[in-house]
Amino acid sequence: MRRPELDGTIVAHSGSGSAGAVVRFAVGLLATVALAGCGMGSLGAGMGGMFGGGAASKASDQPLTKEKMLTAAKAEGSSLSGDLAGGCPRFQVWPRDHHVTIYEPGRAGDGLGVLHRGEITQTARECQIEGNRVTVKYGFSGRVLLGPRGKAGTVQLPVNIFVTDAKRERIQNDRTTVDVAISSDKPIGYFSAVRTLSFNVPEGARPGEFEIFVGFDQKAPGAG
Repeated sequence: MRRPELDGTIVAHSGSGSAGAVVRFAVGLLATVALAGCGMGSLGAGMGGMFGGGAASKASDQPLTKEKMLTAAKAEGSSLSGDLAGGCPRFQVWPRDHHVTIYEPGRAGDGLGVLHRGEITQTARECQIEGNRVTVKYGFSGRVLLGPRGKAGTVQLPVNIFVTDAKRERIQNDRTTVDVAISSDKPIGYFSAVRTLSFNVPEGARPGEFEIFVGFDQKAPGAG
């Protein structure tokens, strides 16, 4: 069995943020919209480094657990580097779906109309191959930030998972939901998930030709 790789160096988290983070969120988001038109882009600069980073991937010899993924999500210096271990299917975030922003009705693209924003920042996986059967235990984690129009409570965001073959054809699909509690006192919440999937590799193909992707559902109500 191959051990997981966590995408990012785990360091101590500096804190959960404050009401000022909501203001920085709006300022950063408006700056991003001004630069990118209707595109959302990265909030790294506007968020003071809360979203994104440049830490190198660091391999781990510990079993893959939700707790470990949650710890990684809370660490600064997050990275979206793909899982590069050879021999098994790679597991990574679908490029267009690593984040999702939810707006008030009729305010898509308006930085001051944001309810909350979610981002997947960490991925890891373990893999086992028996004959032509591949079993992958995968984990992902990230955070949700309360926006200027957000309300305290539990945020639910739908997530899609799918497997592709060497031709990028989807051969398997799955869905799940992440739940995160946020409030004005704690405007940044974290989530983690660990799941397992299995599939058969056709004769003549190699497990490493397959890829597993995860991403937020961009068709969620209010997404824009």
